[in-house]
Amino acid sequence: MGEDARLRAVVGLAQAMAAAQAAARPASPEGRSVPPGDLLADRHRDVVHAAALGARSALDGSFAAVSVWERERGRLRVLTNVGELAGDEREFPEDESYPVHDFPEVTEFLHERWAGGVQEQRAWVETREGAHAGTGAYCHQRVAALRRRGRGSCVVAPIVLHARAWGELYVARGVDAPVFGPEDADFATVLAAIVAAGIAQNERLEEVRLLAFTDPLTGLANRRAVDIRLDDGLAEHRVENTVVSLAVCDVNGLKRVNDTYGHEAGDRLLERFGSVLSLCAAMLPGTLAARLGGDEFCLLAVGPTADEMVRVAEEVCRRAAGPAGSEGVACGVASTGDPVGEVRSGRRLFRLADAAQYRAKSTRATKPVVAGRDGGVWDPVVRLADAPADPGTGERRRFRGS
Repeated sequence: MGEDARLRAVVGLAQAMAAAQAAARPASPEGRSVPPGDLLADRHRDVVHAAALGARSALDGSFAAVSVWERERGRLRVLTNVGELAGDEREFPEDESYPVHDFPEVTEFLHERWAGGVQEQRAWVETREGAHAGTGAYCHQRVAALRRRGRGSCVVAPIVLHARAWGELYVARGVDAPVFGPEDADFATVLAAIVAAGIAQNERLEEVRLLAFTDPLTGLANRRAVDIRLDDGLAEHRVENTVVSLAVCDVNGLKRVNDTYGHEAGDRLLERFGSVLSLCAAMLPGTLAARLGGDEFCLLAVGPTADEMVRVAEEVCRRAAGPAGSEGVACGVASTGDPVGEVRSGRRLFRLADAAQYRAKSTRATKPVVAGRDGGVWDPVVRLADAPADPGTGERRRFRGS
């Protein structure tokens, strides 16, 4: 490949990764406890896929992969495979990983860090015969993998991020293709640097997205994330009659804690309840746990039945009554799966859940109050939510959905 062609390949790789970033779905956090590996997969799936495709084309390979080093687990985990896949390979593998000790040629590099900036780390070549073309150390595991998967040679380039090894770019050719040489290794080093820059940019964008949808005190989703998920869920409800359920919780006694012990103690109470809510949300996969503001929280589920949401809300009330200094929560539930009338907008579902929560608070209920379960549309909660304006003042009772 000539210099002009390689320059075009570098530009094409950078453009492809930028396009993948632009098309990425905005973050919509569902809670605080996200495993590091899963978070990496969510953040970088489309970007590393574009990187692997671009590197495979640039190096005229038959196969390419991008992997991440997971230090806490002592392994190399494959994020994506592209090109001619072997029988045991998948485009987006669920758990294709290899122990770090299988790769002695990169073990030292993995744990180094350079204070003065990124130290150049050159790519190297392996072949099925074990020769490395003068570009790196011999690795029995990689040679065995080439033979097992019917490939002739590979070039491996470390991906360095924030002056530390992040992962690697791997490109292979078939047995009938020319073996990679030193020039290919040099070019792979350049490509890996482009990939690293793209991943770093993607991380910065994801941090901004995450901040936009996250409550800074509890780490739960914020009102913006709830509104987006609720609008999407109700759109699905209108087309496929999918059940959408909302539980609104108000932490009792926050003002007393703030006035008596200070706002720092109040914040700790909110953080503890956020942990309870997150834990309970995990009982119903896909449920969004969020802080709406102040002492107000919610759970939002799209798909599960109304009864399933009520059971989770009951568990929230039970667990919230336990911590020292807590006076429990007032919880109201509204669901399109209950007889509450037509729900066309998130505003009405919020009004219903708020009215149920208002009734729970006024009656000091220790369990959730559920809209529509005490007489359907004649349920006092439904009537409260849908009450017309006061004829004397012209005002309607204000809820969060108003």
